[in-house]
Amino acid sequence: MLIAGEKRTTIWPDAEGKGVLILDQTRLPHRIETVLLRDLDDAARAIKDMLVRGAPLIGVTAAYGVALAMRADASDAGLAKARETLRQTRPTAVNLAWALEQIGQFLSQMPEELRREAAFTFAKHLAEKDIACNSAIGDNGLAIFRDLARKREGKPLRILTHCNAGWLATVDWGTATAPIYKAQQAGIPLHVFVDETRPRNQGAFLTAFELGQQGVSHDLIVDNAGGHLMQHGEVDVCIVGADRIAANGDACNKIGTYLKALAAKDCGVPFYVAAPVSTFDFALEKGSLIPIEERVQDEVTHMSGEAASGDIVTVRVAPKTTSARNPGFDVTPARLVSGIITEKGVFAANTDALKALG
Repeated sequence: MLIAGEKRTTIWPDAEGKGVLILDQTRLPHRIETVLLRDLDDAARAIKDMLVRGAPLIGVTAAYGVALAMRADASDAGLAKARETLRQTRPTAVNLAWALEQIGQFLSQMPEELRREAAFTFAKHLAEKDIACNSAIGDNGLAIFRDLARKREGKPLRILTHCNAGWLATVDWGTATAPIYKAQQAGIPLHVFVDETRPRNQGAFLTAFELGQQGVSHDLIVDNAGGHLMQHGEVDVCIVGADRIAANGDACNKIGTYLKALAAKDCGVPFYVAAPVSTFDFALEKGSLIPIEERVQDEVTHMSGEAASGDIVTVRVAPKTTSARNPGFDVTPARLVSGIITEKGVFAANTDALKALG
């Protein structure tokens, strides 16, 4: 996708061979900065501190993290240490474990002296595969959007998103945003309502930034406005991403997704989840078994933004005596999901339909 008219992906090898470059997503939208990951610790820190985020991108970054680790220690012990270090960074997104399993199996079958170069080749392959996968998700979602747009008779299709499941959450295209970008390319008029997504404001900081760069019409709304808009017939479809999907179709996504799905069900608004097959965890029978990350209190009690001076500042918004709970994700039951859009097609959110993917 684009940043200031320049084609970008979210992660790429440094041309000088020093490491891997990423966009620092903690600085967006106020600063566009890159960070060089030189070793395993840099990669782990980038994932844990959310310089990169979004399940698919976390997985690709983890693969590159293993590749960086192989430059220092390509032994079986070094490979095991790299995989375990990266696995501990984020507990909810299943793509992390999936990518580590993929690259671990690949490298364990070859001599140590070949692992360094092979690891980077494999990580690059995963990145390219992610781009193709998300493009296919966009094509499959476009078919749904076309049908919904016909009912609008030339008026913009009105879409509600939550969090950021855009190209910044993947290597390119995004998951939930891929059908939006494909619809834009197809000439379908559309307008997107972007949830701010407290407490880290990924909607305000990232999705709104993306859509603005791509020239997609959009409005930023507070998290609690979505139900009101749906009640008043101002939303035609909701589409979100996912960090893990259980075998029965229960979908884990950014905190607040469940409430949007409940409102959509009550108002008769289609609610779709867009995710690659790698986001499914078929070992988990239902969503209640998904581990939910509990993040630090400061994300709730404080907010960051750009001051009038241009400086990025963090301010406290809660009383000093107030503690906070900060679950990072919630689970939307399959009964509230109209369909799951994958690179292999659109599937009903139930165990029988999803068996074809497992």
